[in-house]
Amino acid sequence: MDVNLYNTLTRQKEKFEPVKTGEVSMYTCGPTVYNYAHIGNLRTYIFEDVLKRVLLRSGYTINHVENVTDVGHLVGDGSSGEDKIEKSSREQKKTAVEIVDFFTKAYLRDSERLNIIPPNILAKASLHISEQVEMIRTLEEKGFTYKTNDGIYFDTSKLPDYGKLAGLNIEGLKEGARIEANQQRKNPTDFALWKFSPKEPPKRQMEWESPWGIGFPGWHIECSAMSIKYLGDLFDIHCGGVDFIPLHHTNEIAQNEATFGHKTVNYWLHGEFLMIDGGKMSKSLNNIFTLADLKKKDISPTAFRYFCLNAHYRQPLNFTWQAIGQAKDSLDNLINHTAETILESQAGQKVEKKNDDEPAVYLAKFDESIYNDLNMPQALAVMWEVMKSPSINPARKLTLATDFDTVFGLDLIRLARMRTKIDSETKKIACERIEARKNKDWEKADKLRLEIEKSGHIVIDRHDSQFVFKNSDSKRAPHRK
Repeated sequence: MDVNLYNTLTRQKEKFEPVKTGEVSMYTCGPTVYNYAHIGNLRTYIFEDVLKRVLLRSGYTINHVENVTDVGHLVGDGSSGEDKIEKSSREQKKTAVEIVDFFTKAYLRDSERLNIIPPNILAKASLHISEQVEMIRTLEEKGFTYKTNDGIYFDTSKLPDYGKLAGLNIEGLKEGARIEANQQRKNPTDFALWKFSPKEPPKRQMEWESPWGIGFPGWHIECSAMSIKYLGDLFDIHCGGVDFIPLHHTNEIAQNEATFGHKTVNYWLHGEFLMIDGGKMSKSLNNIFTLADLKKKDISPTAFRYFCLNAHYRQPLNFTWQAIGQAKDSLDNLINHTAETILESQAGQKVEKKNDDEPAVYLAKFDESIYNDLNMPQALAVMWEVMKSPSINPARKLTLATDFDTVFGLDLIRLARMRTKIDSETKKIACERIEARKNKDWEKADKLRLEIEKSGHIVIDRHDSQFVFKNSDSKRAPHRK
């Protein structure tokens, strides 16, 4: 089945056709490591992971490069303000290297907890200064740069189709633009390729010699230089959040196409915002949350991943504590259904009205969903239909669930198997209950059921069978003495 993806550049769904048969070259914009990644950032990384999983499931091998911005990203996201790393270093009274190392490790831990498949290459901007300098030199030789009192800038007026990714109204921007006096930019959309280190204190910690003077690269040039170094001057997919469309990715395209004279990326994919209570996440509003904040509310990283899967990646998703709580409960129910299915399969449980064609129908529906621009809400609905179906044998259900979860990335089977492992005391009580049911001692059976449930377990009766497994992560009551 063809994979169809929405290309931001063309504003339409397109059949995915890689540059090299059977291979995917993919670049994703990673974190700026001056602070912890918040859940809005993490939603984007989950969407990119789902894309990767869908492509892997469809049979492609993937060369995935992700950057780590550890220099050059200014607080204004453009060409003005202080470097975010340097600012964090000053505020936290640590060196820039310590800040970068600490928050890079924190990001990688969060990614692991979210079950995100690591990239083939994790590229740090500070380790690719020579590549960035060389690209700026090429742009300079081709007449796309000019010098101001604070750096080397890209002249966007030299590129006729600048802003095509975002559909920018360049004339409108010129009319309403304000250019900082100390930058001396020619056009409001021009952006820094290389910034000179400020002469006034505090002295920068991260700076390098260059043909233009001591300084550091702009934010946008790093992704151009590193993606092309590892993936070549024409690669398949470039991803990020929608906030990167009007500035960061627009400027990447400008740099790339000015350097090579042709398109360098075939498909641009962008994930929508995660809203908070219907509004924008903002530090000033104190409504930015991390995985650690979710943990304080007993929300696991897997529950957050499940929450994100319930909305299409191109649709805004509204975060509330009620909504994430509902997602947690829904995931718990899905794990319980899977645990029950595992026990039924182990017991050789059969269905009364078997439908041999049903699994193939669900498999086709699932494939149609995921290959149609990553429709995860629809794919989740198919998973639930499978788990609730009374006419699919348990073993076949597990096969489908295992297959589907290669895309969802919920680690569903492992979590369900953990719930099927009950302690010896619970097993003993469960065996007593089986005997009570055989003897038709329903009063005793009901009392034993209550005792099992109070200890944090679920009891399911199926004809002459009984299945017992742990109920979520609930606090377990002590067993009888």
